[in-house]
Amino acid sequence: MSEGTIKKFMYVNRKAPYGTIYALESLEVVLIAAAFDQDVSLVFMDDGVYQLRKGHQTKGIEVKNFQPTYRALEDYDITRLYVEREALQARGLTADDLCVPVEVLERAEIGRLMEQQDVVFSF
Repeated sequence: MSEGTIKKFMYVNRKAPYGTIYALESLEVVLIAAAFDQDVSLVFMDDGVYQLRKGHQTKGIEVKNFQPTYRALEDYDITRLYVEREALQARGLTADDLCVPVEVLERAEIGRLMEQQDVVFSF
């Protein structure tokens, strides 16, 4: 793929990991974009920060735990994961509570990153 066709895609995750299809669908389209050598980054805001919280237990709700897939993102050269500081704080979480390394940013910093993208998807 030529350099001119690479686009900057940002996927913004705002929903809790289970109860809707948004989190899993987001993860699937992220992997598809990365497979086509696009420039991919992920942002976790609001209840989306729970997608990365360590220790998902899904047996009781009878759905597949897709959290281990986040650890595979690096294999797809997806290394830019951002988490909104305000969302973590509001939920009593820190970066140490998350299953993968992230960069914790203020909401305004995330807004500036969004402005630099070619495409922003919100889930």
